[in-house]
Amino acid sequence: MCTSIAMQQGGGLFGRNLDLEYSFGEQVVVTPRRYPLRFRRQPPLDRHLAMVGMAHMADGHPLYAEAVNEAGLYMAGLYFPGNAWYEPEVSPEWDAVAPYELIPWVLGSCETLAQAKEKLARFRPLGVAFAEGLPLAALHWHIADKTGAAVLEATRDGVHLYDDPVGVLTNNPPFPFHQLNLRQYQALTARPPENHLAPGVDLAPFGQGMGALGLPGDASPASRYVRAAFSKLNSPDQGDELTRVTQFFHLLDTVAMVRGTVLTPEGKYDLTTYSCCCAGGTYYYKTYGNSRITAVRMAGTDLESDQPMAFPLREAQDVAFEN
Repeated sequence: MCTSIAMQQGGGLFGRNLDLEYSFGEQVVVTPRRYPLRFRRQPPLDRHLAMVGMAHMADGHPLYAEAVNEAGLYMAGLYFPGNAWYEPEVSPEWDAVAPYELIPWVLGSCETLAQAKEKLARFRPLGVAFAEGLPLAALHWHIADKTGAAVLEATRDGVHLYDDPVGVLTNNPPFPFHQLNLRQYQALTARPPENHLAPGVDLAPFGQGMGALGLPGDASPASRYVRAAFSKLNSPDQGDELTRVTQFFHLLDTVAMVRGTVLTPEGKYDLTTYSCCCAGGTYYYKTYGNSRITAVRMAGTDLESDQPMAFPLREAQDVAFEN
């Protein structure tokens, strides 16, 4: 389970909650411009746009869950079980790319959402695992820059690239359902409600927030989608980057999973292992165990290097004692 949000304020803020019952060995990884990107069926990229994001390092290769490149293009993979479909063989007329290659393949060569859409028009998912013991994850993808957002889904009936006017993605069902489902919540408002039931009767609200009665509060993908959309679309632009980033994490908090509230069929706790926000070439994150925001700046690394730079997560709670 996951939730991804894209905002166009201040040149773009993008990020997600990663909800999982286990760690996948994640680290913040900067892939510099001269690290060779190799693909199973596509030409290599010996020089490319640099990127930063959360990844599992496998034999020295960053397998990104999400990342943003130095041009400000963001891409995230979200869990899409039962619907994601990868092809064991792809015709040569298409650009065959394995799911774990897709983020670097797009972010390494595309500066804008428009360029990414053009590149993905020829994409077909190649159902080949990275290595034995690393099975393919069932995913769909959120792609965004300062101009807007899109959703990429590969299902049995084909590859679909949808415009995303709301700037939110969660999990199942497929993306068109979430857009249709949102129509049921058009009456929600951050303002005090108006008495349309009985205008002649004094039915004054007895508390703040009653304009959003009916906003779903459970952790299902459909409910998280509606809740994230409501919070994002009512979020004001408050100016400087750090203020925007702080607000962004509060938006993610509205759809975060708390340990004990969601159990998997195996009886494990599903929780928000980390939350992140990409803004201005900086990757901000916090973990379930450490609510302090940590930042990794691309500008603070050697982007002309030929080796990825990995930063272990700060997962112990960082408390500032005043006395």
